[in-house]
This record gives sequence, structure tokens and C-alpha cells, in this order.
Amino acid sequence: MSFEKVTEQTSNYRHLDKMSVEAILHNINAEDKTVPLAVEKAIPQIEKLVTIIIDKMLAGGRLFYMGAGTSGRLGILDASEIPPTYGMPYGLVIGLIAGGEQAIQKAVEKAEDSTAQGWEDLSEHHIDENDVVIGIAASGSTPYVIGALDECRKRGIVTGCITCNAGSPLAAAAEYPVEVVVGPEFVTGSTRMKSGTAQKLVLNMISTAVMIQIGRVEDNKMVNMQLTNDKLVDRGTRMIMERLSLTDYEKAKTLLLQYGSVKKAVDAFLISR
Repeated sequence: MSFEKVTEQTSNYRHLDKMSVEAILHNINAEDKTVPLAVEKAIPQIEKLVTIIIDKMLAGGRLFYMGAGTSGRLGILDASEIPPTYGMPYGLVIGLIAGGEQAIQKAVEKAEDSTAQGWEDLSEHHIDENDVVIGIAASGSTPYVIGALDECRKRGIVTGCITCNAGSPLAAAAEYPVEVVVGPEFVTGSTRMKSGTAQKLVLNMISTAVMIQIGRVEDNKMVNMQLTNDKLVDRGTRMIMERLSLTDYEKAKTLLLQYGSVKKAVDAFLISR
């Protein structure tokens, strides 16, 4: 299948090596400003994908992100932040990258070129029709991701994707494609820039909306966050003080540490009254 890869088109800027530092920064910033507008156009697609993820996760399913290079790393980043931020068990949102864990920090040669490896990686997690798989690829042509989505669809597993080219093979492979076309990169083909920013924004929207809708947020607070450092303990303590109209910081902190989360501490306190 032949399609136009806007992500590979020549930059709108020439002679970057002759620009001053100030000019480089202003021009990158000017390009970055276009990204949220491109994401906004894709909100109807994102909504459809989020809605089906909510249904699946409420029914006990999991969410998988998979990609290669920058795309894979962004998926892993989003997945890794869900347990500490929302108190979700590890293993409900999972990020996979072509080449495995070593590829998180160092590129693994030709890892993304296998059409079979993506499904093999998913199979290790005993994936089934209760789960959702989102393929992430700026180009929309990564074999590792497309091969995995093709196999998922054969087995009735819900698939989505995030790509930055319209009409890509990846979008064709996904039931719920999200296409955010941000145009040529400031440095030609460097999709870690605008494309990566667009993918990060969409991932933020997907996971945050899902977590809110499945009950991991109350009002505008992360009441299920893990207490992994002093900053979060302090934040949780102040949440409890606000929620229960307490003025005693130490009492609120004691409740938080006793029950392990803002939600559990507040619920326990209200029951005991």
C-alpha cells in the first residue's frame, strides 16, 4: 500500500545549521504550537477509542500500548505512570516496545521490522478478547505494530492506533484509528519532535479520561495515588484536610499513612463518625 508520509517530508525550514540559538528555539516553538490544533481535530476519533477502553477495563480487561523507538517509549512512559498516579495494580496498563526492555534506552537494530514479533510479545501476556491494544507509530507503517494489530483483529481483540500520517497501513489495521497529522518536522524526519509531542498529548488524554471514567479520580483529585515520596504524602494529607474539613495536619497525615490512600482514609473516617 502506497501513501504519502507527511512525517518524512522536507522541513519547512532551511539552513538550520546557520541559525542562531534564538532562531532555532523560536522556530521549534512555532512548530510546536501547531500540535494541539492537530490533536483537537482528532478528538472525535480519540473519544471512540476511549469509550471502548472504558467498557473493556470496567469488564476486567487490560490496555496495551505497543510501538518502536520513540513511539514505544512514549507508550511505556504512559503505562508506567498509571499505578503511582491512580493506584491501579501493575499489569493493567502495559507498554511494549520492539526490541524489548533494552530498546527503552538503546536502539535495537531492525527490531521494528518483524511482522511476527509484536504478536509474540503480546502472547506472553496471555492477551484475549477482553483487552485493548493500541499501536503507536508516527509513520503508520511499522511492521512490528501492524503485524500485531492484524493478529489481534483475527482473534476479536479490540485495536486502536495513534499515527501522524493519514491513510496509513496502521490506521487500516486498527478498528479505532487516531490520526494526528502535524506536518513535516523541524528537522526533516525527526518524529520524536512534533509527532512525539502529538502522541504524548493523545496518550495523556486517553489514559486520564479512562482513569476518571472508571472511578480513579474524585472531583479533581488523585485520591488513589501511591504514597511513594514525601511530596505525595504531603499532597495526600492536604487533600484529606480539605475533604474532611480538618485543621490538624498530623491527624490527617496519620489517617493517610494508616489507610494508604486518600480515598481509603476518607471513607474510613466517614464510616467511623
